[in-house]
Amino acid sequence: MTNQTEAETIGLDKLVSTYVKLRDKKAEIRKEWEAEEAELDAKLNLVKDALLEHCKTTGAESVRTAEGTFYRSIKSKYWTSDWESMNNFILENNALDLLEKRLHQTNMRSFLEEHPDKLPPGLNVDSEYTITVRRK
Repeated sequence: MTNQTEAETIGLDKLVSTYVKLRDKKAEIRKEWEAEEAELDAKLNLVKDALLEHCKTTGAESVRTAEGTFYRSIKSKYWTSDWESMNNFILENNALDLLEKRLHQTNMRSFLEEHPDKLPPGLNVDSEYTITVRRK
């Protein structure tokens, strides 16, 4: 630790104390907001289920009301439980556009730490100092 006067230490103590209090308040607000959001999501899902049931029962794809229009559509999500076969399929069909272009941040950091002499071409790095505060 660097040499500090008592006044500087008290100032730093105050800054750290303030930081911890603000972070705690933020977490408290987030927790309350998440609970309220969960309640609203549950209510929204009940309404959505009722509207979907109406579409199913009547065979309607969209319905106009005085308050607005609702419609049903199919939302599909895709995933694989066999990455090796999926990778082979993608390569065999030259379908690289089925993958997203992004780097796994933690794995890239680990790779660079383990292989400091191997820098991938085109790699960009944006680094900045940050502060981490732990309570006493």
